[in-house]
Amino acid sequence: MADKIRIGMIGCGGISGGHFRRTLEIPEAEWVALCDISDASIERVKTAIPEIKDLPVYEDYREMFDKVALDAVQIATPHTLHFPMGMDALDKGLHVLMEKPLVCTVDHAKKLIAKAEEKKRIIALSYQRHYQPAFRYMKQVIEEGRIGQVTFLSALQCQQWKKGTAGKWRQDPCLSGGGQLNDSGSHLIDIILWTTGLAVDEVSAYIDNLETPVDINSALALRFKNGAQGTVSVIGDAPCWYEDFTIWGEAGVLFYRNGRLSHCGPDGAIAEPENLPAGGDPDKNFIDAILGRDVVWAPPVCGLRVIELTEAAWKSAEAGCAVKVASL
Repeated sequence: MADKIRIGMIGCGGISGGHFRRTLEIPEAEWVALCDISDASIERVKTAIPEIKDLPVYEDYREMFDKVALDAVQIATPHTLHFPMGMDALDKGLHVLMEKPLVCTVDHAKKLIAKAEEKKRIIALSYQRHYQPAFRYMKQVIEEGRIGQVTFLSALQCQQWKKGTAGKWRQDPCLSGGGQLNDSGSHLIDIILWTTGLAVDEVSAYIDNLETPVDINSALALRFKNGAQGTVSVIGDAPCWYEDFTIWGEAGVLFYRNGRLSHCGPDGAIAEPENLPAGGDPDKNFIDAILGRDVVWAPPVCGLRVIELTEAAWKSAEAGCAVKVASL
């Protein structure tokens, strides 16, 4: 490895800007190449971030792999491209930071994780909530047993997703792999699984595409392996953005209401917690993990758990019956 970790970016759309800026603040890392099929996207990001304006640009990521000395790559492309790009990057011996979702099928998730283990390379997911103090507090409280065993959870997300993605790649199954459940809904599913540590046993789902090619509204009923129950509601045609979820335990409850966290103890008293754990960001954690200074806060197994639940929901809605995750 060179004096600095040399990183290439595949996919220079809007989400890439934050990655560029955060990584530019890390002394041990440097951007060395860009890849995107859109000249307009390249122009926009180079204008917005002058520090990368002189980097070489490639339309084909494989050409970038062949012509540029790289140690790592970030992948921020449409979802169905994650798997082939991730596999090719790992085969080149590169570490990978992947935008969500990890991939679009359980089979692809398992193959990507196996490839990373074979090549002894890191895959990190850009699930930003893993790095935010409120969610780290929830995970810590549950792991420490401060609300007892989790018995029930309920999660809701509503957005103007259908309107905002109309005519764009997110409503093209060949590129998106699915609708809101696989897109912004991925964040919701990930955070309930990551904070609770629960493993899904069975999913029963009703899904309405609302005359689009992808899922828009989804109603999921969950049973977890520890016996806990749960519901997930994803509404993609709402007039506003709102999110909340609640985690009930035998000795307390955690309430998250659109960015506001409250903790109910066994005495029934509800308060907003203080002294939350320190946060971070996916880009710094990625570099620190490559350098052996930290573990990956959002490992690829989280992506596997998300797509297990998501794929089970899709299959349940199609078949009209509950689907066991173990059957996938």
